Amino acid sequence: MGFSTALSGLNAASNNLTVIGNNIANANTTGFKESRSEFVDAYADSVAGMSKIQPGTGVRLAQVAQQFNQGNVELTGNTLDLAINGEGFFTLAASPTETNSHLFTRAGAFHVNKEGIITNSQGQALLAYKPNGATAAAGFSTGGLTTVSLNTGAGKPVPTTKVDLDINLDASSPAITAPFDPLDSTTYTRETSISIYDSLGISHKLTTYFVANAATPPTRDWTAHHYITDDPLAPVSVDASPAGATLTFDSTGKLTAPANGQVALAPFVTGSSAANIAASVDYSGSSQLSTAFSVDAIKQDGLPAGTLTDVSIDKEGVIFANFSNGNSTPLGKVAMTRFTNPQGLTKLGDGAWGESAASGTPIIGNAGEGNFGTLQSGALEQSNVDISKQLVNLILAQQTYQANSQTIQTEKSAIDTIMNMR
Repeated sequence: MGFSTALSGLNAASNNLTVIGNNIANANTTGFKESRSEFVDAYADSVAGMSKIQPGTGVRLAQVAQQFNQGNVELTGNTLDLAINGEGFFTLAASPTETNSHLFTRAGAFHVNKEGIITNSQGQALLAYKPNGATAAAGFSTGGLTTVSLNTGAGKPVPTTKVDLDINLDASSPAITAPFDPLDSTTYTRETSISIYDSLGISHKLTTYFVANAATPPTRDWTAHHYITDDPLAPVSVDASPAGATLTFDSTGKLTAPANGQVALAPFVTGSSAANIAASVDYSGSSQLSTAFSVDAIKQDGLPAGTLTDVSIDKEGVIFANFSNGNSTPLGKVAMTRFTNPQGLTKLGDGAWGESAASGTPIIGNAGEGNFGTLQSGALEQSNVDISKQLVNLILAQQTYQANSQTIQTEKSAIDTIMNMR
């Protein structure tokens, strides 16, 4: 039995050297998880009552256990590099067209393939939840996972529906009695302009002219005339009333009319295939004080068409396409997967694992929720191999191998002695 016992020790040490060598070889592999050899002693079946004197028969490898402790996170600056801080795996499709066959990985080095789909270097596609709408606030579908494509085309234009205009009108401005004419600057007190957009993303210039009326203490009215000036020589009125909108301020300079500060504009016929522009102007932040005319804030909610400028990913895993018009559209939300027993996962190579009966059913969820870790864009999780520790283990495994070799040599010497007895 001595030879077989020592041989089991040699085999165990050899297996341990293989595991340690694999760990060391993958010390710089992104997302790699080190393994540990776990051994148990071996005993032959014993005759009843003989167990107290039954010698062991050696050692055997019980399992090679994967160590899923967190690796260091290294910044890369590449947006599509993703690191998981905490539990979970990225969910991959075997290929962009095989989305029902899932693989799992901690290696988050992704790029865009020639079809515009986010994949890793093995061509396995990153899977995500599909967005329910044009904003992340609309949520994401949980009905199934899909690949993420950057082939979004141009950023869709957004027609203007509201203009916010916060101004101060000079309370000391003299009243103007001449009939208003947008082409005659003596018939209005001040004016300001902003670009607005139709449904095709075409820009139109909205100019508002303010006319100071005679004071009627304790209030004073101003008339606001709103014009679209695509053609400077032929501006088109978009006031709901030809007389313009009346803005009334009280003795403290506060806007009192219209009560909600909103002035609805008449639909503007664009003259193209775009839908008519139907917008309103919000003056609720405006005032009339005895200081110079000022535009404190002016903005509108429309957008022109845009082109894709870059991609960003937040810590919850929402992937945004960012466009030159300032719009950001969600393309998907990275699907995270975890397992009750990750030790039971099947190693597939290339940094991927597969589901098995021992691992349990995949639990799919969102980054940052429950037991799922958060995501960090522009970073990669490094191998969790501790080189110093592995080198120490390598020395111990080598010594174990040598010791078992010596056991075999000793057994051989004892047998040779017996064979040479006369």
